[in-house]
Amino acid sequence: MTILITGATGKVGRRVAAGLHDLGVPFRVAGRASTPPFDWTDDSTWGPVLDGVRSAFVVPLDGAQLTRPFLAAAAGRGVRRIVLLSGRGVDVPDYLPPDVMAGNVHVDGEAALRSSPVDWTILRPGWFAQNFSEGFFRDAVLAGDLRLPAGDGATSFVDAGDIAAVAVAALTEHGHAGQTYELSGPRALTMAEAAAEISAAGREVRYTHVPHDDFVRELVDQGWSKADAEGHAISVSPVRRGIEAYLSDGVERALGRPARDFRDVVRDAAEAGAWA
Repeated sequence: MTILITGATGKVGRRVAAGLHDLGVPFRVAGRASTPPFDWTDDSTWGPVLDGVRSAFVVPLDGAQLTRPFLAAAAGRGVRRIVLLSGRGVDVPDYLPPDVMAGNVHVDGEAALRSSPVDWTILRPGWFAQNFSEGFFRDAVLAGDLRLPAGDGATSFVDAGDIAAVAVAALTEHGHAGQTYELSGPRALTMAEAAAEISAAGREVRYTHVPHDDFVRELVDQGWSKADAEGHAISVSPVRRGIEAYLSDGVERALGRPARDFRDVVRDAAEAGAWA
């Protein structure tokens, strides 16, 4: 009854592994350094990691349409339950430009899983609260200036621990099959308010709105490619346009408790030395 975890070194995956470990549930991590090794881009490595697996937590490979064939391979190897980490905005009109959404990994992954013969659960988290302490905003926090083209838009940041807890519940409990859980924190914060919470936790940082084109130029000057800089700026646009502000009840529906607040997450991060 081994559970497979892809993306086990990521913010959510490693927390899923820790949750399963705490429950004493056997699991297998899949990665290039695992035994057997797993490489998303080499389908000859898929079969060995799927052997003996009955359930899987799947974190798609960003930028590559490989979720569909991997799900088919999993079902063919006898996997009977799959929890897919998707993302907010999959079903939101104008969340991203049409040419971006057309190739969105999560759109195709969700469609593939819903048509799969397995018991499935889909997780759609919003922006991770841990982006400030473990992710791509950490350097800006350390520099003391969070520069983004986010305007005054708000975001209902979700704790990666809550996402992982929902995943563990869906992997190990009954009652989650066929569910799509929209996951958010309990309140929405602007970037200025997020910066204020981080400052109150002990790491002084301010937020500076930077217009889209200026933001792209700054990233290019830092060594980013123009395409990657544009992509990053576009990914922030739902915040500026107010699309990331809505609250979701997925954490409470799945776990029977409220989602953790951003303030608690950043306080814990500060106490753990995330910005030391």
